[in-house]
Amino acid sequence: MKRAMTRAAWGAAVVAGLTTTTLGATDASARDTEERNARCLRQFEATQRADMESFRDFDAATFRSVHAEDAVSIYPTGQRYVGLDAIMAAARSHFSNKIAVWSWTELGRRVDGCRSAVITYDATYDIPKYAYHQRALTVVTYVYERGRWLAVMDQGTLLEVSG
Repeated sequence: MKRAMTRAAWGAAVVAGLTTTTLGATDASARDTEERNARCLRQFEATQRADMESFRDFDAATFRSVHAEDAVSIYPTGQRYVGLDAIMAAARSHFSNKIAVWSWTELGRRVDGCRSAVITYDATYDIPKYAYHQRALTVVTYVYERGRWLAVMDQGTLLEVSG
Protein backbone atom coordinates (compact mmCIF):
# COMPACT_ATOMS: atom_id res chain seq x y z
CA MET A 1 0.00 0.00 0.00
CA LYS A 2 2.80 2.35 0.90
CA ARG A 3 4.45 1.58 -2.44
CA ALA A 4 1.23 2.34 -4.35
CA MET A 5 0.89 5.67 -2.57
CA THR A 6 4.50 6.56 -3.41
CA ARG A 7 3.86 5.75 -7.10
CA ALA A 8 0.67 7.82 -7.07
CA ALA A 9 2.47 10.76 -5.51
CA TRP A 10 5.32 10.43 -8.03
CA GLY A 11 2.79 10.24 -10.88
CA ALA A 12 1.00 13.34 -9.62
CA ALA A 13 4.32 15.18 -9.43
CA VAL A 14 5.16 14.20 -13.03
CA VAL A 15 1.74 15.35 -14.25
CA ALA A 16 2.09 18.63 -12.36
CA GLY A 17 5.56 19.14 -13.84
CA LEU A 18 4.34 18.43 -17.36
CA THR A 19 1.38 20.75 -16.89
CA THR A 20 3.66 23.53 -15.63
CA THR A 21 6.04 22.96 -18.57
CA THR A 22 3.14 22.99 -21.03
CA LEU A 23 1.67 26.13 -19.48
CA GLY A 24 5.10 27.78 -19.59
CA ALA A 25 5.47 26.86 -23.25
CA THR A 26 1.97 28.14 -23.95
CA ASP A 27 2.78 31.42 -22.20
CA ALA A 28 6.01 31.75 -24.21
CA SER A 29 4.14 30.97 -27.42
CA ALA A 30 1.48 33.55 -26.59
CA ARG A 31 4.19 36.14 -25.84
CA ASP A 32 5.94 35.32 -29.14
CA THR A 33 2.66 35.73 -31.03
CA GLU A 34 1.92 38.99 -29.22
CA GLU A 35 5.42 40.33 -30.00
CA ARG A 36 5.13 39.25 -33.64
CA ASN A 37 1.73 40.94 -33.96
CA ALA A 38 3.08 44.13 -32.35
CA ARG A 39 6.02 44.12 -34.79
CA CYS A 40 3.65 43.55 -37.71
CA LEU A 41 1.44 46.38 -36.53
CA ARG A 42 4.44 48.75 -36.36
CA GLN A 43 5.49 47.65 -39.86
CA PHE A 44 1.96 48.16 -41.10
CA GLU A 45 1.81 51.66 -39.62
CA ALA A 46 5.03 52.56 -41.43
CA THR A 47 3.83 51.12 -44.76
CA GLN A 48 0.40 52.70 -44.55
CA ARG A 49 1.92 56.08 -43.71
CA ALA A 50 4.48 55.74 -46.54
CA ASP A 51 1.67 54.86 -48.97
CA MET A 52 -0.47 57.87 -48.16
CA GLU A 53 2.31 60.40 -47.60
CA SER A 54 4.28 59.41 -50.70
CA PHE A 55 1.24 60.12 -52.87
CA ARG A 56 0.67 63.43 -51.08
CA ASP A 57 4.37 64.36 -51.36
CA PHE A 58 4.77 63.29 -55.04
CA ASP A 59 7.32 60.59 -54.11
CA ALA A 60 6.77 58.06 -56.89
CA ALA A 61 9.62 55.74 -55.83
CA THR A 62 8.27 55.27 -52.31
CA PHE A 63 4.71 54.95 -53.58
CA ARG A 64 5.86 52.18 -55.96
CA SER A 65 7.82 50.40 -53.22
CA VAL A 66 4.76 49.87 -50.99
CA HIS A 67 2.57 48.34 -53.71
CA ALA A 68 2.44 44.77 -54.98
CA GLU A 69 3.31 44.18 -58.63
CA ASP A 70 -0.21 42.85 -59.23
CA ALA A 71 -1.99 45.64 -57.34
CA VAL A 72 -5.33 46.96 -58.59
CA SER A 73 -6.53 50.55 -58.36
CA ILE A 74 -10.05 51.69 -59.13
CA TYR A 75 -10.35 55.44 -59.27
CA PRO A 76 -13.46 57.24 -57.97
CA THR A 77 -14.26 58.09 -61.61
CA GLY A 78 -14.46 54.38 -62.43
CA GLN A 79 -11.19 53.79 -64.28
CA ARG A 80 -9.56 50.49 -63.31
CA TYR A 81 -5.81 49.92 -63.46
CA VAL A 82 -4.38 46.42 -63.04
CA GLY A 83 -0.71 45.98 -62.20
CA LEU A 84 1.76 48.38 -60.70
CA ASP A 85 3.05 49.63 -64.05
CA ALA A 86 -0.49 50.55 -65.13
CA ILE A 87 -1.14 52.29 -61.79
CA MET A 88 2.10 54.27 -62.03
CA ALA A 89 1.34 55.25 -65.65
CA ALA A 90 -2.13 56.46 -64.63
CA ALA A 91 -0.61 58.55 -61.80
CA ARG A 92 2.32 59.86 -63.87
CA SER A 93 0.90 63.38 -64.22
CA HIS A 94 0.17 63.54 -60.49
CA PHE A 95 3.78 62.74 -59.64
CA SER A 96 5.32 64.94 -62.34
CA ASN A 97 3.05 68.03 -62.27
CA LYS A 98 3.01 68.31 -58.47
CA ILE A 99 0.01 70.65 -58.40
CA ALA A 100 -2.60 68.53 -56.62
CA VAL A 101 -3.40 68.58 -52.94
CA TRP A 102 -4.16 65.12 -51.55
CA SER A 103 -5.59 64.82 -48.05
CA TRP A 104 -7.36 62.13 -46.11
CA THR A 105 -9.08 61.34 -42.85
CA GLU A 106 -9.00 57.78 -41.62
CA LEU A 107 -12.49 56.50 -40.87
CA GLY A 108 -11.67 52.96 -39.78
CA ARG A 109 -9.24 50.11 -40.01
CA ARG A 110 -9.00 46.39 -39.49
CA VAL A 111 -5.61 44.69 -39.14
CA ASP A 112 -5.64 40.90 -39.05
CA GLY A 113 -2.33 40.05 -37.38
CA CYS A 114 0.39 39.52 -39.96
CA ARG A 115 -2.00 38.64 -42.77
CA SER A 116 -4.07 41.52 -44.08
CA ALA A 117 -5.33 44.99 -43.32
CA VAL A 118 -8.04 47.27 -44.65
CA ILE A 119 -8.36 51.02 -44.08
CA THR A 120 -11.22 53.31 -45.07
CA TYR A 121 -10.55 56.99 -45.71
CA ASP A 122 -12.52 60.09 -46.52
CA ALA A 123 -10.10 61.48 -49.12
CA THR A 124 -9.95 64.65 -51.16
CA TYR A 125 -7.99 65.39 -54.29
CA ASP A 126 -7.85 69.09 -55.19
CA ILE A 127 -6.15 70.93 -58.03
CA PRO A 128 -6.50 74.59 -57.03
CA LYS A 129 -5.09 75.84 -60.34
CA TYR A 130 -8.15 74.41 -62.10
CA ALA A 131 -10.64 74.84 -59.24
CA TYR A 132 -10.98 71.05 -59.25
CA HIS A 133 -12.21 69.23 -56.16
CA GLN A 134 -12.93 65.54 -55.74
CA ARG A 135 -13.98 63.80 -52.56
CA ALA A 136 -14.12 60.04 -52.29
CA LEU A 137 -14.60 57.24 -49.85
CA THR A 138 -11.40 55.27 -50.40
CA VAL A 139 -10.68 51.75 -49.20
CA VAL A 140 -7.13 50.36 -49.31
CA THR A 141 -6.30 46.70 -48.73
CA TYR A 142 -2.85 45.50 -47.70
CA VAL A 143 -1.35 42.02 -47.39
CA TYR A 144 1.69 40.83 -45.49
CA GLU A 145 4.01 38.91 -47.83
CA ARG A 146 7.57 37.72 -47.30
CA GLY A 147 8.05 39.85 -44.21
CA ARG A 148 6.56 43.11 -45.50
CA TRP A 149 3.26 44.88 -46.05
CA LEU A 150 2.12 45.76 -49.57
CA ALA A 151 -0.93 47.59 -50.88
CA VAL A 152 -2.80 45.25 -53.20
CA MET A 153 -6.10 47.03 -53.85
CA ASP A 154 -7.56 50.47 -53.54
CA GLN A 155 -10.96 51.61 -54.59
CA GLY A 156 -12.52 55.01 -54.41
CA THR A 157 -16.23 55.77 -54.38
CA LEU A 158 -16.98 59.26 -55.61
CA LEU A 159 -18.78 61.39 -53.05
CA GLU A 160 -18.55 64.82 -54.72
CA VAL A 161 -16.77 66.49 -57.61
CA SER A 162 -16.46 70.02 -58.90
CA GLY A 163 -14.36 71.76 -61.52
